[in-house]
Amino acid sequence: MTMRFCDEVDVVVEAFSGFGVDEKSLISILGKWNKDEAKNFRNRTKFFIEDERHFEKWVVDQMDKIKREFLRFQGAIVLWTMHPWERDARLINEALIDGPKSYNVLVEIGCTRKSDELFGARKAYHSLYNRSIEEDVASIVTGVERKLFVALVSSYRYEGPKVHEETAKFEAKTLYNAVVNAAKKHPLEDEDVVRILSTRSKLHLKSVFKHYKEISGRDMEEVLEEAINLHADEKVKGGLTRVIVTRADVDMKVIKEEYRKKNGGTLINKIEGMANGNFKDFLLTLLARGG
Repeated sequence: MTMRFCDEVDVVVEAFSGFGVDEKSLISILGKWNKDEAKNFRNRTKFFIEDERHFEKWVVDQMDKIKREFLRFQGAIVLWTMHPWERDARLINEALIDGPKSYNVLVEIGCTRKSDELFGARKAYHSLYNRSIEEDVASIVTGVERKLFVALVSSYRYEGPKVHEETAKFEAKTLYNAVVNAAKKHPLEDEDVVRILSTRSKLHLKSVFKHYKEISGRDMEEVLEEAINLHADEKVKGGLTRVIVTRADVDMKVIKEEYRKKNGGTLINKIEGMANGNFKDFLLTLLARGG
């Protein structure tokens, strides 16, 4: 077995093993292998097993994973070309079908979209599914987060510059008291907590969270994560794709800067290191649009 072939096997394994698939490497190598080289590849890699009849076959989990990775580029392209309202409506519907591990999508859309954008998504949902987002969230979500989720997807927030600091301080104390008394009553079952989180403007909430940290010594974002208790496995790869595709022309510059502050590296370098092929090129192209 030549060193050239060993190197090619390593390249193919790498092409199969990332975030997306390195199509160019696969085409250039697999397209010229003969049947003996293909057999050697099957014998040398984790992707195949041999059963008691000495039959070589794909490991089902590996095969399914690679199929999903091949579809990432296609999925990103389809998502990018949709009207933003349809895109958000479909993302919400898919999250509801997928269950609790994807409910973070509801929070993401409910909290990051402008009021007109969220209203547009609700109109699109009507057209696509002949139901409202609100009724689907209310009937499908069963945990303590249901009230908050319904409120988030149906809100129409003030988007102006005014913030009432005294009100923000008072509401910070309200949130703090709800968290302190969580053993008696879950914070998301408190109507005032739901009202504050779902109706106040983003600038107002920023002030509320600032005052909350002054009172408690903790960031409110950390407490919310614990309270909502969304699954740790939140499909990070899918989430990264979704954020880049949906925010590329909105606030990507801010997202990249926040990522740098939090992680000490750039989002572009992260994608360079973890993604492959056409999928990587497309994500990098979208990141470049954000300035």
